Amino acid sequence: MSAGLVDSFNRIHDYLRISVTDRCNLRCVYCMPEEGMEFEPSEKLLTFDEITEVVRVLANHGVRKLRLTGGEPLVRKNVEQLVAMLANIPGIEDIALTTNAIYFAAKADQLKQAGLTRINISLDSLQAERFAMITRGGNIEKVLQSIEAAYRVGLYPIKINVVLMKGINDDEIMDFLRLTLDRDIQVRFIEYMPIGHDDQGWKNKYVPLSTVLETCEGQGYMFEESAEVYGNGPSQNYRIKGAQGSFGLIHPVSNHFCQTCNRLRLTADGNIKPCLYWSDEFNVRPHLGNEEDLMKLFYRALGQKPETHEMALKLTNSSQSHTPTIRRMSQIGG
Repeated sequence: MSAGLVDSFNRIHDYLRISVTDRCNLRCVYCMPEEGMEFEPSEKLLTFDEITEVVRVLANHGVRKLRLTGGEPLVRKNVEQLVAMLANIPGIEDIALTTNAIYFAAKADQLKQAGLTRINISLDSLQAERFAMITRGGNIEKVLQSIEAAYRVGLYPIKINVVLMKGINDDEIMDFLRLTLDRDIQVRFIEYMPIGHDDQGWKNKYVPLSTVLETCEGQGYMFEESAEVYGNGPSQNYRIKGAQGSFGLIHPVSNHFCQTCNRLRLTADGNIKPCLYWSDEFNVRPHLGNEEDLMKLFYRALGQKPETHEMALKLTNSSQSHTPTIRRMSQIGG
């Protein structure tokens, strides 16, 4: 066993986010243009065997947690087979899934039996018509059915991801917070990020997450910091007093958490991204079959990982030290 994946700022990386596809069955306004995108042909995507090889190598160097993302990971055929392959790798302790949950209810049992341990469900509105507008056609009833399916198969804690956007869903903060009162659920509010977007359009919808705490206080709810949520990652967590669940704030723009970043990303087309925001990428394909070369590539990627992503500089049109990615969020895996 090696000393682990440590970058030049002494951050230890034990977490890999794996995008299994850039395709999605929805067209969320912050993730993909309405007309859709030109998706990668299937032959350019990493196979399940190739993904498993990369993870097996990284598990020998300290990676313990995995998250499957997309696009929408459940549009990838037989993704439960990949979960089972990854769950059998020695050293892997946690396999999570981020999904829009349109297809999850039908696969909940298969995924749980394969070895899935946790789930994050993207849900940006609790109002059916607004949800359909944000997702450009999504059916909220299917998402709600999937939340119940996640409870039924025992995927705890269930996390609800809410990208907060000014003038679109910021009037639903309390509706989401009330979800935590009677059930073991964590609502995670996420700041709208300038990933692959027109700057002004992003700025017009950006909301700092201090708004969530202010809204909670304004409604007379007492809350306290909570450190009990497993797999909380960059989330700053709170619990309304007496609530069964909790809520978290993920604020990459207003209060970045780069100093504790422990993750790398593997895109569906086989590129290591050491940082979500910057354009640096390193393709694993030429190095598959050679663990030593593959690890050299990962250490090279870690060597290029900057101290911070500097997203906040976009708010003031200030210059940045690196080149931001031109990929859309659906192409990166978030």
